[in-house]
Amino acid sequence: MGHFKFSNKILGIPLMAMILIWVVYWVELVIGVNFNEMGVKPRTLLGLRGVVLSPFIHGSLEHLYNNTIPLGILLSALWYFYRDVAWKVLVYGILLSGLITWLIGRTSYHIGASGFIYVLASFIFFKGIFSSYFRLVALSLIVVFIYGSMLWYIFPVKDGMSWEGHLAGFLTGLFLAKVIKASIPPTKKYEWEKEDFKEEDDLFLKHFDENGNFRELPSEEKLIEDDELSINYIYKENRKSDQQ
Repeated sequence: MGHFKFSNKILGIPLMAMILIWVVYWVELVIGVNFNEMGVKPRTLLGLRGVVLSPFIHGSLEHLYNNTIPLGILLSALWYFYRDVAWKVLVYGILLSGLITWLIGRTSYHIGASGFIYVLASFIFFKGIFSSYFRLVALSLIVVFIYGSMLWYIFPVKDGMSWEGHLAGFLTGLFLAKVIKASIPPTKKYEWEKEDFKEEDDLFLKHFDENGNFRELPSEEKLIEDDELSINYIYKENRKSDQQ
């Protein structure tokens, strides 16, 4: 299977996720209800429903807007670079981060897609580092450059923010990056990087000693090299001129 190929899912799934969270908020406004009580309420049986429902519920337009763009970008990156495990990360990420929030959270309703956004950012960052593949490492660095400031919000630095949900998402992403095996393109190895490579068999390296200094080849080796590079000319005699 090829790697890093564009497909409709790269745009379609993130777009559907963004539309869904906006539709839920629009329904709240239209029918005049508040879905906050359907979020995660730690250590209560009824609060377990929020494990699945809370990522789709937002408390304000600002809250919704702040989560929309990161959700779309990170989901697109997930489906482009890790499409073979993307559904696992999505499902396990929502469930596991929600359960951790349910276990460690304050007695309040925890809502919003930010916990899952931390799952995505953490998974993409750590998976790229663990893979050691240059394109995925570059992706990890991009995530750090754009979303590095998110790290502060896994700590209780701001009132009214579910830092427990952020911490749960961060830890979940790290865990999934470690345990989920993704398909990584094989790293190209040059001839000199292979285990069975011998320097004496390389015609170019024969011209240099162990210190990298140029040296003249022995006459026998020169002859061998000349033989390998010799050009043979084939011609026909002009029989007409011989007869004259």
